[in-house]
Amino acid sequence: MQVILLERVAKLGQMGDVVTVKDGHARNFLLPQGKALRASESNIKAFEDQKAQLEARNLEQRKEAERVAARLDGETFVVIRAASDSGALYGSVSTRDIAEAVSTGGTDVERRQVVLNAPIKTLGLHEVSVVLHPEVSVTVGINVARSEEEARLQASGKSIQDVAAEEEAAAEFEIAELFDDVGGAASEDDSGDPRGAGPSEDPRDMS
Repeated sequence: MQVILLERVAKLGQMGDVVTVKDGHARNFLLPQGKALRASESNIKAFEDQKAQLEARNLEQRKEAERVAARLDGETFVVIRAASDSGALYGSVSTRDIAEAVSTGGTDVERRQVVLNAPIKTLGLHEVSVVLHPEVSVTVGINVARSEEEARLQASGKSIQDVAAEEEAAAEFEIAELFDDVGGAASEDDSGDPRGAGPSEDPRDMS
């Protein structure tokens, strides 16, 4: 199907370009979202008549997107999920989850604006692209953790594996200290026993 683009569309073209796309892509994405029109003579003429208005509207939308991008740039949003000790999530973090996390932070974002090559399935810090406008995108951080405390640790640069290793090392140190204390107490008991200070007496010498 041939369509005329009403805005820049990645990998397709710029506003005003007439391109050929698959029927399904046009019907399910481009046409319902107002990104394109069927390239009929009447639609092409209507576009030419409204081109100046469309370009002005696009410019204003891009400026607003740039303002939002400046606000989001470098921001990290926390998503709390259940996971195993190895860091594997019981489920995944989707585009909807990310859009909700960003929106909760005060900036409205739709799930279709979040770009994920694959669902997030592990704890940790992840970078995600948010397309605010066909010509404006921004990268935000998604901190997936099992608790707010764990999220703070991850934000400081520690992974759950680092925390687990530190806890294991601390536990081993406590156990080692406990054994040292027990061993030291046993040594004191042995050295303080008067019966063990010298050779045993021969009963024949007591006469």
